[in-house]
This record gives sequence, C-alpha cells and structure tokens, in this order.
Amino acid sequence: MRRHLSAAVSAVTVLAAVGISGCSSHQQPRIASSMPAAAPATSSTVVVPPTTPLPTPEALTDILTRLADPNVPGINKVTLVEGATPESADTLDKFTNALRDNGYLPMTFVAHDIAWSDKTPGNVVANIDVNTAQRPNASFHFPMEFTPFQGGWQLSRRTAEMLLALGKSPATPPPNPAPPPEPAPAPAPAPQPAPAPAPPPEPGPTPSPPG
Repeated sequence: MRRHLSAAVSAVTVLAAVGISGCSSHQQPRIASSMPAAAPATSSTVVVPPTTPLPTPEALTDILTRLADPNVPGINKVTLVEGATPESADTLDKFTNALRDNGYLPMTFVAHDIAWSDKTPGNVVANIDVNTAQRPNASFHFPMEFTPFQGGWQLSRRTAEMLLALGKSPATPPPNPAPPPEPAPAPAPAPQPAPAPAPPPEPGPTPSPPG
C-alpha cells in the first residue's frame, strides 16, 4: 500500500503546486495565508446540497489535464488551483517538467463518484483515476476536492495542501534484493583409472632336439 501511495504521490505532485516560489530549502509554501480555514464540521451542522447541478466529469478532468500539460504556461495554470498566486507560475512549470522528465507524461484522468462536499458547502468531491506512462504503477486513483471559481471549478486548497504534505513525505525505499546464492563447489575430478597390467613376456623359442 505504501509503495502504491508513493507512486501516486510522485505522479500527482504537480497538482499540489499551490505556490512555492522556488526550490531552495529555506523557502516556504506560498499558500494564500489570508484565506480563512474551513470551519470544522459538527454533528449538529446539516449541509444542504446546492440546487445547481453537479459539474460534469469533463469539467473536473479538464482542470487536471491542463495542470499536467507542459504546453500550457504556468501563469495560465494559476487560476486552476485555489489560493495560487502569480508567483506560483514558475513552480507549476517546474513540476510539470518534472513529470515529463520522469516519464509520467502523457497523463489522462477519469472522474467518477462526483458528489457535494459534506465539509465545505458548494465544493464537490470526486474520485479521480490517473493513468500515466510510468511503469509498473501506471494507474491509480486519488480522491480530490474542487471549489467553484468564476463560473467554473478549480482544485481546492484542501486537496492541494494534502497533496503537498504527501509530497514532502519520504518515500519508502525499495527492499534490497536478496544476495545471489553462493556457487556450488565444483565436483572433484574423477580418479584416473589404474594402468592396465603389463602383458606377460612372450615365451622363448623351444630348442630343437639334438640330431
């Protein structure tokens, strides 16, 4: 399960690029800190689903497809992630290039089980099937949340922060392969056969009787 999760994290890290202004270790994620955190749900809160229709699967997968597309400039991806800023553009480009350089592209997405969020009114949640070019773990699924934005949708801050946190988790190293077995000792050479006994000497000629 951990190996499967590590593969998933590697492939969807680009979706968590919500605004790291660089790659050096002293820089901190630039997620819009002025945005209020979502209020925790309580047992007495009843979330009433909106009367508007749910987004189509294509409306959600188009966001992910554009985020993973190296041909779309990072500045054009800022509006695809809640809380991203123009300073996020360079990081979005770097993450997309990393997906390409590590063999994950092209990537395709399928959204299903779309429903209204029970935590944030107006948001929707969906299970996303991700298919990549990276083997052997080319396909996996990941739950994601989307928030309405200017008549469309964008990846929610909640999901982006979750993916970013997972991306910081150390991946489990693969197990070391078992050492090869020691070669069997070579068989001892077969003993040489004993030399054949020498033939008996030939008898001498029989002397003729005296005449």
